[in-house]
Amino acid sequence: MSKKRVIPKFATEAEEVAWWEKNRGMIGKDLREAVATGEAKFVTPRQLAARLAARPVTIRLAEADIQLAQKQAERKGLPYQTYIRSLLHETLVEREG
Repeated sequence: MSKKRVIPKFATEAEEVAWWEKNRGMIGKDLREAVATGEAKFVTPRQLAARLAARPVTIRLAEADIQLAQKQAERKGLPYQTYIRSLLHETLVEREG
């Protein structure tokens, strides 16, 4: 998939439901394409359990770093905190190996 979809912010839950219903075909097509190309990443039950068992941590970040993460996350269609968490995890695993 060459272009990442950006999910808009919604004012209400009803607005969000309407958007997902309207764009169901496009999202399904994107998902099928990502699976076919190997771009989709599957989460195993063990990985899911580890994610759900994660404990919350508070860290202080420079405002410029947060803004940069928000910009990059938006391009990927991700919440910025999820994006920061994934970057941290990837870096920690990379440095361990």
